[in-house]
Amino acid sequence: MLIHGPTIDDQTRCVHYGGPLDVIAIKFRCCGDYYPCHLCHAETAGHPAEQWHLDERGERAVICGVCDTELTIDEYLAVDACPACAADFNPGCRLHTHLYFETA
Repeated sequence: MLIHGPTIDDQTRCVHYGGPLDVIAIKFRCCGDYYPCHLCHAETAGHPAEQWHLDERGERAVICGVCDTELTIDEYLAVDACPACAADFNPGCRLHTHLYFETA
């Protein structure tokens, strides 16, 4: 899977978030491209980001950088680790949920 933006390794870490748990990339609704974070999208996409709507939570829009499993938005929001490979996800990402996904 092609991950856009300034990545620093093959597990989707980027120049903004390069910690050991920063192993997801998110497909942006506006362009359908995967980026490691909102800052990568803002710096390189050339257009404003759009949030996924509440009724689109079944869309596959998150990828585990460790095993390349694509998760639906609902699946991702319900777990703290990849259901396929058990790689832990950064709990701090929850602070940015509203940047990617419409919240109720």
